[in-house]
Amino acid sequence: MKKIATDYQPRPNLLADKVIVITGAGDGIGRVAAKTCAAFGATVILLGRTTQKLEAVYDEIEAAGHPQAAIYPINLEGACAKDYDDMAQAFFDEFGRIDGLLHNAADLGERTPLNNYSQDVWLRVMQTNVNAPFMMTRSLLPVLEHSDSASILFTGSSVGYEGRAFWGAYAASKAAQENLMQTLAQELDETTNIRSNSINPGATRTNMRAAAYPGENPGTVKTAEELMSLYLYLLSDDSQEHTGQQFGF
Repeated sequence: MKKIATDYQPRPNLLADKVIVITGAGDGIGRVAAKTCAAFGATVILLGRTTQKLEAVYDEIEAAGHPQAAIYPINLEGACAKDYDDMAQAFFDEFGRIDGLLHNAADLGERTPLNNYSQDVWLRVMQTNVNAPFMMTRSLLPVLEHSDSASILFTGSSVGYEGRAFWGAYAASKAAQENLMQTLAQELDETTNIRSNSINPGATRTNMRAAAYPGENPGTVKTAEELMSLYLYLLSDDSQEHTGQQFGF
């Protein structure tokens, strides 16, 4: 797993004129990433299923005087291929290109042994964490190709590198995402200006983390804000030489 230099300092307007799509932008890491990208000059497209949460992030970006964001509500669990094709057309019509795609949204599923795991929950997690990123990426690739330098960034997890008891569909889905990232990177390398990498945020103070570790003191884990230098690096042109790689802390 790669790490950026600890002294990396993103310059002001690092993402100026970039158009960046962020899934799960209404809460947790996605919310912080959206606000941070906007603060560094990006036009952020906020994706999520809860419009009220997206509107709150939109309002915060607007109040801060950053480039006006856009809201695109979508339920990754229920969306089909046509929904993503319609999304791609809408983004192309409005913006002409996409420079960054952050797959941040995820479903934790159940923390239980596989022999007790609900088949319905398994299918839901795989739909949200694997099928949705695949379908969205597939539909958005033609729009990403209009960028001079586009970044697709998947969200990894340590349980996606090595399976762990009781993590069930979440672990399997994250392993699948890593493979998808690497496959994309090889297919896109040298024929497009699109790179594909993953980032493992590790233990972070989010609602998902609290659900996974209900007895943990949230003060003992890092905040989403502490992750942002790496997110900025991977979504910016500073990381152009990297593709097919896993980054973490």
